[in-house]
Amino acid sequence: MSNESHRLPGRGSDYPYLRSALLHCLLMGASFVMLYPILWMLAGSMRPASDLFDGGASLIPSQVTFSAYSQGWFGLQVNFGHFFLNSLMIATLATIGNVFAASFAAYAFARLKFFGRGFWFALMLGTLMLPYHVTLIPQYVLFLKMGWVNTWLPLIVPKYFAVDAFFIFLMVQFFRGIPRELDEAAEIDGCSPWRIYWRVILPLSLPVLATAAIFSFIWTWEDFFGPLIYVSDMNLYTVQLGLRSFIDSSGTSSWNELFAMSVLSLIPIFLFFLFFQRLLIEGIATTGMKR
Repeated sequence: MSNESHRLPGRGSDYPYLRSALLHCLLMGASFVMLYPILWMLAGSMRPASDLFDGGASLIPSQVTFSAYSQGWFGLQVNFGHFFLNSLMIATLATIGNVFAASFAAYAFARLKFFGRGFWFALMLGTLMLPYHVTLIPQYVLFLKMGWVNTWLPLIVPKYFAVDAFFIFLMVQFFRGIPRELDEAAEIDGCSPWRIYWRVILPLSLPVLATAAIFSFIWTWEDFFGPLIYVSDMNLYTVQLGLRSFIDSSGTSSWNELFAMSVLSLIPIFLFFLFFQRLLIEGIATTGMKR
């Protein structure tokens, strides 16, 4: 008889399932720890103002009310929906500029041959180690002399000049994995470098373009420091500056309204990530790999 016939029923088959169950329980516990602040904020947005901090760490409100959402939406001088439109406009335009400008620069570094390509690529990577605060004052002085302060231009226009080295490096690694035989075949058919970029490289680079778009949109949507420096008119406020308006230095902060609007501010990011999650994972998984 074979060795398999001497095995007791159930032995050797239950252990992997038990280990998998324990692993899933551990992962769910870790996920709950990471999600707990968001869940507490959601619960706090549905608590009465008098019961906000009395509930302690509990996630179950003693009384459920949605008045904080209506009060937060209409509680400031400007309708909070106006802030959503401002952030959506800035994030969309910045994302479009970031993706196309970074792809232009990445295509040049990955596919074209020009004098000093290695030097300029190393210099571009060096900017990743340069803190944002180092260039803040020179940029502010420049935009002030150009008359761009208290407008959206400092938040949008630089994105069209490939200022984010991270996305350039990400796309360069992806473009290098595309076979060069496709470029040579396109050249034989009479395609110029521009047509090769538009007809060959971009259609094959949808995952990395989506990855750059997702990160760019999320980072621009969540940016607080940039709008704080350049925007002072409340009609031009973004969502992050609108949330800051609920905090009063005198101690009379509207925490319920702040939590309610914070919950709503997460919805666009969640939906954007949900729709492009597959492309994001594919772009990260294939970047830098040989095909």
